[in-house]
Amino acid sequence: MPQPTPAAPQPAPPVPQPTPAAAPGPETSAPPDASVRTTDPLDLSRTRRADHRRGGGRAWQVLIGGAAVLMLLALTGLAVAALLDDRTATPQAGQQSTPPVVEQSAAADGTDLDSRDTDQAALTAKEVFPGQQLVVTDGQPAYRVLKTHSSGSCAVAATGEIADLLVRLGCNQVVRATLRSPDGDHLLTAGLFNLTDVASAQRARDRIRPMLDERQGRFPGMAADKDTEAVAKAAARVGWQVRGHYLAYCVVTRADGERISSDDSKARDILYDMIEVYLNRNVLERRANGGAASQPTDGASDGTAGQNGAGN
Repeated sequence: MPQPTPAAPQPAPPVPQPTPAAAPGPETSAPPDASVRTTDPLDLSRTRRADHRRGGGRAWQVLIGGAAVLMLLALTGLAVAALLDDRTATPQAGQQSTPPVVEQSAAADGTDLDSRDTDQAALTAKEVFPGQQLVVTDGQPAYRVLKTHSSGSCAVAATGEIADLLVRLGCNQVVRATLRSPDGDHLLTAGLFNLTDVASAQRARDRIRPMLDERQGRFPGMAADKDTEAVAKAAARVGWQVRGHYLAYCVVTRADGERISSDDSKARDILYDMIEVYLNRNVLERRANGGAASQPTDGASDGTAGQNGAGN
């Protein structure tokens, strides 16, 4: 008996498809942060496409990208900080740091004032006291130079054990001058003793004060004429200082021959003017100009003291 032909299967009813969502419109959120927009390693358009493909991976992209930005900014900040620090430590072009006074004019072929072996040229009166008017500081009244003198015998500018000491330490020259102060109230004799080396000059410096205190010698002033005899005879204030192998000194008296007091402020100013400013900074610095004077300048005054007048 013939089998019945099976009925053809009926097609399943179509499954309703979800209605596609409307395409998202242009984003209206605020633009990305400026530091992100200007950072090369991040490509925002590529990140957005990956977000659409990977859905939930967008949060990881944001975190990783943010970390990369922070790391880049941190590295950039360190580089800027290092650059600023380097600029702070290194002078800008055209700027110079202030060097020491002695080194400022130093040159490789200059004169070393530490010894007569390296400073062989003898001093001259013209070098130390070149004119009749001596201006210590620009704009200030001038001292009047009354007499200059140069000698190969240091004993002419000292007496007693001080003279003997200078000779023993190899002093072979003294250059000095007698001057009148700008106000006319004081007379002074100032000059330079030329010793063998810095060590001998320092030994002389250290021995002068006790010898003056014990009246074992003195620095006599040099009279220029009858009107200036007070500088050779009256009681005086004395100052001295070492620079290299030179001993600078100055003797100050009152022009009227009266006894000078230990607190005479004008006398102290004169000692500073002549020893520190003029003989040291002007005369000896000029001699060392272009040279490496390795002996540093000592204090403004290595020593000051009083001495009695001649015959007192």
